[in-house]
Amino acid sequence: MAQFEMADVVKSLPINYFSEIDDRINAKIKVGDDVIDLASGSPDLATDPAIQAAMQAAIIDPSNHSYPPFMGKDNVKDAVAQFYKRVYDVEIDPATEVMIVSSSGVSVVAVPQTLLNPGDTILLTNPAYPPYFAAAKLAQATIYEMPVTAETDFLPDFDAIPEEVAVAAKVMMLNYPNNPTGAVATPVFFEKAIRFAAKYQIAIVHDFAYAAIGYNGVTPLSLMQMKDGKAQGVELYTASKTFSMADYRFGFVVGNASIIAALKNYHSNAYTMVPGFIQDGMTQALTGSLEQVEANRLVYETRLNTLVKGLQAIGWSVEASKGSLFAWFKVPDGFTGASFANYLLDEAQIAVAPGEGFGSMGANYVRVSVLQPTERLVEAVARIAALGLFGEAR
Repeated sequence: MAQFEMADVVKSLPINYFSEIDDRINAKIKVGDDVIDLASGSPDLATDPAIQAAMQAAIIDPSNHSYPPFMGKDNVKDAVAQFYKRVYDVEIDPATEVMIVSSSGVSVVAVPQTLLNPGDTILLTNPAYPPYFAAAKLAQATIYEMPVTAETDFLPDFDAIPEEVAVAAKVMMLNYPNNPTGAVATPVFFEKAIRFAAKYQIAIVHDFAYAAIGYNGVTPLSLMQMKDGKAQGVELYTASKTFSMADYRFGFVVGNASIIAALKNYHSNAYTMVPGFIQDGMTQALTGSLEQVEANRLVYETRLNTLVKGLQAIGWSVEASKGSLFAWFKVPDGFTGASFANYLLDEAQIAVAPGEGFGSMGANYVRVSVLQPTERLVEAVARIAALGLFGEAR
């Protein structure tokens, strides 16, 4: 069989980080190990029955049997605008400030492609969600990494960015509540980000994937709520986490009209639109009751607090995250993120995500998800305790 050379830009891409983790977990499961998967980021709670019913009704509607409109159905764009007004008290024009996308994962790639020419600079935090780095490579952009640490609440310091980098930068990706750290943005932080971006004509791309998931009294902040937030950037939103609809691949982008217009052109040429019946289901999700959203958040919060308190009780010095579906734990002395993840999988059949996969600043961390039932998290704590790694409980 003939062998064909892949394009240089594809050669530059790493193997998907999460698929590698899944392969290791599946190999353990195949030999009979009872693996507690705390590496996954896929929501485990069911989609609201009202949303399911809306999609079931929509799938037999003949209007959903042909191609959907290139820019998305008007009803769901109107619903996005209503949702932002209801939840964030933000006015969004559904005609010019909303773009429906076939998953927010698509928008993570599509927005940089829309705004960057080869060689342009993009600002990314380190650590960050790995697809941001892949998106930058696909756009053939120059990456400047903004280190974030516990000492800065995992928020970048814009004053530390060299002047020549700031001048060259065209796009800045932010993500709060953050994957992997669980940090949240504050009004003061967003104000600084907007001032910095406006000074250097940088488009802010805020990935708001975990918009509905704040813990212990924390309510995540939308960039669009900030003065000039909409003027200076866009916000990416997904149905996957807020509405437990990961399999349906629905997302949207809201914000700056010039970016939305460019994204519409790019998306309509590069991707297919979300099926019409899913758009109709999302209309129900966005305009209907949010009781299930809050109920799910409380489940995640209970799980997080159970896990953190259990680990603290066995002597592991960890803290609860403020949002997202993850906690970001510093590993014990003598380990790296990767070696500790391997140790937990081999010795306790617990899967976590090594911090190195999110950037060099994650080398001493692991990302731990709360996407297992509480009893499995209690079992995970017991297995870790049995390893005898930690000193006296606090």
